[in-house]
Amino acid sequence: MNYSFTVVDRFLNYVKIDTQSDPHSASTPSTEKQMDLSRLLVKELQAMGVEDAEMDEHGYVYATLKSNSEKQVPVICFCSHVDTSPETTGQNVNPIIHKNYDGGIIKYAKDSSLKLDPAEHPELAKKLGNDIITTDGTTLLGADNKAGVAEIMDMAHYFISNPEVKHGDIRILFTPDEEIGRGADKVNIKKLGADFGYTVDGEALGSFEDETFSADMVQITIHGVNAHPGFAKGNMENALKAASKFIEMLPQNTWSPETTANREGFVHPYEMKGGVEKMELTFIIRSFVDADLKTYEHQLEELLKSALENYPNMTYEFNVSEQYRNMKNIISQHSAISTYAIQAIERAGLKVKHGSIRGGTDGSKLSFMGLPCPNVFAGEHAFHSKLEWASVQDMHKAVETIVNIACIWEERS
Repeated sequence: MNYSFTVVDRFLNYVKIDTQSDPHSASTPSTEKQMDLSRLLVKELQAMGVEDAEMDEHGYVYATLKSNSEKQVPVICFCSHVDTSPETTGQNVNPIIHKNYDGGIIKYAKDSSLKLDPAEHPELAKKLGNDIITTDGTTLLGADNKAGVAEIMDMAHYFISNPEVKHGDIRILFTPDEEIGRGADKVNIKKLGADFGYTVDGEALGSFEDETFSADMVQITIHGVNAHPGFAKGNMENALKAASKFIEMLPQNTWSPETTANREGFVHPYEMKGGVEKMELTFIIRSFVDADLKTYEHQLEELLKSALENYPNMTYEFNVSEQYRNMKNIISQHSAISTYAIQAIERAGLKVKHGSIRGGTDGSKLSFMGLPCPNVFAGEHAFHSKLEWASVQDMHKAVETIVNIACIWEERS
């Protein structure tokens, strides 16, 4: 196949558009600025000749690359998200390309305290001779997930520029608010009209994941008894102290993200706010096994009860809400989705890294909405931080891989 890549130019343009999402906003999208990129994507798709490219009122972009095959081919969707993490600023991103990487420590122009060290980033150590993209050290890069967005756009450019390459209908979906867990919430599945999908939102070169955590959120409210501190003896029951005791009772060497790996789940205190009268705590609960979530939640509530034993007038609320479930539950029923993705990666000349995501993607929710949707690498690394980086060569291989996926579905139909 003859590629004339546009992915890097697109990526360098997209990352300069601030698209941070906001977990404290109730609107969809959570920030208006996400639609600045979505509108640009629609214009670029229309300029390519994709006539039905559109953005809906919630900031979702839908578009179709029409089939050029005489076969009945399942409709395949490629999906990425336009928003970047609220954890690190994405305003005034200044991407820098370090050409022909020499294997040493990469330093940052605007922050001398930062360094991208291959000893601490094993994937970087494998990129000798690659062109590495970072920022100047003042922001995140936005490779999560603008690398995927740019790769899907370049895939569209490739098929339109090479009409002799056969494929079925390909649906393109760009979502807002993935970083705050709402990316698939308002996808119109009927309108999307796809049979199978792939998110392009993975990390290492050649990686493919068809399993994620299952996830719940636990929101706890502790109601204390307030009193004037000068006259509080025998009356005050301090919710702040009770909450602190509760957090201190959490296991120190297990349960937490910082003490677990591989297929271990965790219980993660994510946010705490309040004072003497009321404390609000948010936990996220994760496991690859659905049943483990209830076990974790039961144990967590028992710890809370123990923490409040010496506070006879305190009360609490313990509310569990489902966030997403392990996509493997759905994808395992459709073996071709994974088989063709693995073949596509191999066709790009890569070694497949078939694994599980210690997190979730839009694909988790989409799978349970009727669109089985595993995850393909995009080449994003150290995301959510100022050390975020990507390799130009890896992004090229991601474009090849998703082109191959579409071609293989056509060939096998």
